[in-house]
Amino acid sequence: MKDNFSTQSDKYAQYRPGYPAEFYEYLNSIVPAKQAAWECGTGNGQVAFELAKTFDKVYATDISQSQLDNALQAENIAYSVQPAESTNFADQQFNLIITAQAIHWFDFERFYAEVRRTAKVNALLCVLGYGRIEISEPIDQLITSFYKDVIGDYWDKERRYIDENYQTIPFPFTEIQTPLFENKLQWDLDHVIGYLNTWSAVKHFIKQNGYNPIDKLQNELEQHWHKHQTREVRFPLLLRIGQVKP
Repeated sequence: MKDNFSTQSDKYAQYRPGYPAEFYEYLNSIVPAKQAAWECGTGNGQVAFELAKTFDKVYATDISQSQLDNALQAENIAYSVQPAESTNFADQQFNLIITAQAIHWFDFERFYAEVRRTAKVNALLCVLGYGRIEISEPIDQLITSFYKDVIGDYWDKERRYIDENYQTIPFPFTEIQTPLFENKLQWDLDHVIGYLNTWSAVKHFIKQNGYNPIDKLQNELEQHWHKHQTREVRFPLLLRIGQVKP
């Protein structure tokens, strides 16, 4: 599992989008028993924090101590630095195992073995994520060009799984058909720029070239967006849920 997010963990916590209430309501409706959940690759703990509202205990893991230092806190969340593929959890411990915007970094086969080991009988595995930001046609064209033409060569190879909507990851579980969800948020341009700066490919570009390519993109976006104007931004959710059978 790669760690592209230990640097600027505070920015990651500040600028990355969450997930809509409708998604959590749906998830709660299909998980009848809520003794224990494991969120793997928790990052800033936003999903763990929401799960803690309905589960007795939430265990949240990440390989980045820096991310956990900036994570949301609740009395029934236990954070720990552990890789996805090897944990100290007991056999058959969890009613739900969830990973959000992270599974593309995992060793699938080893992670799934850990899922099967730690899941209770008929527990659910939820693979969650979000696609490319959508705002308006002219702005989306600028961001798409930046994504492909400017930083395209700087994405890790695993990024393709997100571009393919998680439909091409191996998923050897009894899959549940899920509704479509979209996250709609109100952001200003500064928030969008802050979010784009958390992209791992931007960090790779800066490290290799010594300057931030976002600066030019920001100038282009300012032609379509007044600095203090708030707009609706949308993220299509990527979602696969499967029943973990012994």
